[in-house]
Amino acid sequence: MDNVRHMPRDQADQDGPSLNSPHNAEAENWVAGVIMHSRTAYLECAEVIDRDDIYQPAVRLIWDVVGGMVAEDKQLHPITVHAEIEKQKRLREVEGGRLLERLGAQTISPQMAQAFAEQIAEKATLRRHDEHANRKKQAILLGATAEELDKLDTDFRQYEDRRATTGHGPSHLTSALLDWDPFFATDFGQIELLPGKLLAPGQQITIVGDGKAGKSLLVQEWLWRMATGQSFLGDRPQAPIPLLYVDAENGHQDIQERFLSYGGGPGRMGLMSYASFPPIRPLDTAGGGADLLAMAMECEAQLVCLDTVSRFISGPENDADTWLSLYRHTLLPLKRAGIASVRLDHMGKDGERGARGSSAKTQDVDHVWELRAQGGGVVVLKRTHTRTGIGPDAFVLVRHSQMDGSRYRPGHTRHVLMDYDHMEQAQEGSVEWLVQQIDDLGLPNDAGNPRTIAALAHAQIKISKDKIAAAVRMRKNRDNLGSPDTFPETFPEGVPREPSPGTPAGTTKPQVNHSPGTLREPSPTPGSPPSPPRREGKGEGTPAPESPDGPICTVCEKPLTGYRLDRGYDTHLGCDPTTGSHPPAEADEPHDAA
Repeated sequence: MDNVRHMPRDQADQDGPSLNSPHNAEAENWVAGVIMHSRTAYLECAEVIDRDDIYQPAVRLIWDVVGGMVAEDKQLHPITVHAEIEKQKRLREVEGGRLLERLGAQTISPQMAQAFAEQIAEKATLRRHDEHANRKKQAILLGATAEELDKLDTDFRQYEDRRATTGHGPSHLTSALLDWDPFFATDFGQIELLPGKLLAPGQQITIVGDGKAGKSLLVQEWLWRMATGQSFLGDRPQAPIPLLYVDAENGHQDIQERFLSYGGGPGRMGLMSYASFPPIRPLDTAGGGADLLAMAMECEAQLVCLDTVSRFISGPENDADTWLSLYRHTLLPLKRAGIASVRLDHMGKDGERGARGSSAKTQDVDHVWELRAQGGGVVVLKRTHTRTGIGPDAFVLVRHSQMDGSRYRPGHTRHVLMDYDHMEQAQEGSVEWLVQQIDDLGLPNDAGNPRTIAALAHAQIKISKDKIAAAVRMRKNRDNLGSPDTFPETFPEGVPREPSPGTPAGTTKPQVNHSPGTLREPSPTPGSPPSPPRREGKGEGTPAPESPDGPICTVCEKPLTGYRLDRGYDTHLGCDPTTGSHPPAEADEPHDAA
């Protein structure tokens, strides 16, 4: 009924199809008028009623907006309330603002507000009983059994009991106070992470990535496996977890094809509820937060996913108030209810600065994960912000899939932790296979395109330049993302950190790991890369240039002579990537000036 024109107060008692349920329109109007003037009046009424007790949608909107303004300590007046509703583009729901003028013109005193709220609460209780009776009548018409009717009665009584004990007033507020003895008796360090080890129960995370990086692909498979009790990223299986996936990004055809490719289908979706383009109100408003919480409660979800979060807000992305409102109206109620949440978000123009929009995005979540596609099916998940520090800080994944004509083969799309075995099993001609060939040739991870092309030509390995470029990027990213400083968990205690094949002596850059705890063995013949192929003359008798007999510089590939050769260097002074460094001198050998 939110999309209809609401009748003015003097018509509230006229007969009409929207006035059949018990309610007190006059009391609601008086309360709406006084709370637009008085913070005290709002707080007094909030001890007796909540938004669900208010029958008229327009008055409920005023209640929501005033509640948000009280939380933000903003000045109350019908004019300021008008501005807030206008900001939400919902003035049509209050007659273009005329209803605010009428209700705010003549008000009761703040001290009287609670008495009117009690009348609203009494009518709301009668209305809930009336609605329950109607549900039972409808169930009987549909052929419900006595057992099903008894369950309706039980659910209704439980709901009313919860409202009576935790719904309003001081008992509701004091329920947030900690009980110290059981609090300190809880071992929070023993909290078991949810499957995949990306978050713990009740935590809130953001997964940020470029467009088309595969955020939805990864998260959909992860949550589907969680809802069906399967393992994910090598984690052991756990009991199925009920969850709600709220999607305003992907079309129905994409959703169907993806879940079939993961192995889902009829009877194989477990405890996953999926809302596609739901008509919920913006989540940075009180109404939207109530909508989402109601959906989560209906699904009994322990986790809610928003794909993509920017599709569910009404305020500007660059405005910190938008994200503070999102937390206050939506994420805080979810967290208070013990419901975990996953938000998918887009990377900003400057990828180094993370998600686009205000920095306030990262202030309310427990973890921020950045997803980057590295080419060749390799995906890196790196945690850039964390509040608890629980769980791994990074994952290197391989996305596997198989095509059957123009469609993905059912049950063959999955994300797995990357390790050396994946490289061993790589199909000949693939980027992964090419990376292995380049490793076997002894090139260091930072070898560029020209040097790699020359080495492959010398080894008579023919492959396209596009794949060579992708393999070069993958090998460079291996060092950039696999250092002990950024991915320390990939270097377990006591495991030696071997240099990359061909890495100059004296450098400290470690060999990259392909999954946490897995070290790649160094090439059996580390050292200088093979010389480029000899160039044959075009004319008869044209001699080919001779290759140098002695050692060559590993960077410019020109002959290495003089004191740098004598002292064990494998680069010229001007080519040294770590200028000023050199192999350590023997203990009994004096240190000569360069």
